This record gives sequence, structure tokens and C-alpha cells, in this order.
Amino acid sequence: MTITFEIQRRKSAQDRPYIQRITLETEDTTVAEALDIMNDGELADDPIQWECSCKQKKCGACAMLINGKPRLACDARLSEFPKGVVELAPLKKFPTVCDLVVDRSMMYDDLKTLGAWLEDEAVCNGTGIAYDASRCLQCGCCLEVCPNFYAGGEFFGAAALAPASRLISEADKTDGKRLQTAYNEHFYNGCGKSLSCKNICPAGIDTERLLVRSNAVAVWKREKRK
Repeated sequence: MTITFEIQRRKSAQDRPYIQRITLETEDTTVAEALDIMNDGELADDPIQWECSCKQKKCGACAMLINGKPRLACDARLSEFPKGVVELAPLKKFPTVCDLVVDRSMMYDDLKTLGAWLEDEAVCNGTGIAYDASRCLQCGCCLEVCPNFYAGGEFFGAAALAPASRLISEADKTDGKRLQTAYNEHFYNGCGKSLSCKNICPAGIDTERLLVRSNAVAVWKREKRK
């Protein structure tokens, strides 16, 4: 198949972005593999900078805009684009470092502010809310489509909802109160309930279910069900 890639590039955050067009003859493969092919071939002297790790939809590192939609490059096959054009750009809600690389450290800073950890041991039974939330890749796709999230804001988005939901469901009384307070401040009070995050998650996490359960515990103070 013949695929034309239109890739937004820039050497650094200070440089103006530009579009580089590359036509590739290849078998049906993923966008991630296509980037490797281009970097090993025509672009060997000036490779496209992008992030990857597992290439198996497990780490979330290769999140980018693919034809305007936040996706994982390792989970987007070229056969999905019948017009033969694939537009690649960095996520817009995060500062661009270079090419398709963005700085997502704000997500981890938000988790520190949220206090997303337990002081005492807890046991997850492998099912339910805690298990579902544990599948979050911290890729940032949910934040990209969220109308309420912006960098540096007090609302931390679904990337914080997932770990908060997991911990709230397992926390003891002391940790639970601390996490509930942080949840109310940095998620519940800012969420517009648009649920734009629900269908974009590469891991298929039902964020609506997490939201309903976490609100029940943290906001409405209903007794947790193990």
C-alpha cells in the first residue's frame, strides 16, 4: 500500500512547526512501525523524534494526534486510513519538546499533588473498580479531548481519576479521608461530566463507571463495597 505521511515537526519548542511529507510503500502495519521504517530509511539523517517503549499498547508512551485524534501509534494500523493519508502531530494539551515528543510530566506532578498513594498496605482482589482503574496507561489521550482540562489548572482530569478511584476503593479510614478531600478539590469540582474521556481511552477503561463509584464514596459518603 502507498501511504503519505504529513508529519508536524520542529527541532525544539522555540522553533516554528512545519509539515514534512513522506510517501511510504509498505505492507499493512502500525503507525509506530512506519515511523521506524522512515527513520531507518529516508529520514536516517534527520529522524523523527517520538516516544515509544513496549509497542504493545501497554505503556502509553507513543500517544500522539493521528488524523486529529489522540491515539497510540502502536494501536493505529495503516489500513484504517483508506484515503492513504496519515497526519501526525504532537498532543496539544502538553508542551512540545520536539517533533512528536511532548512533556507529560504535569500528569505525574498532579498525582503527587493529589497524594495518589496509600500509607498502609491494601489488597486488590483483582476485580471491580480497583482492577479496572489499574489499567490506566497515563498516556494523556483523555486529557487531550477533555474540555475542562488545561495545563496548570486545578482540575486534573481522568488521568488522575483512574488512580484516585483505585485508591479510594481500597483506602482505610485515614487515607480515605485524605484522598476524598483531594478528589473533591482536583477532580469533582472541575469535571463538567462531558465524558469525552470515555470513548477515547486506549485501554478501554469505563471512566463513567469510575466517576460514579468514586463520587459515591468521596462525595456522597456512601459505604464502600468490597
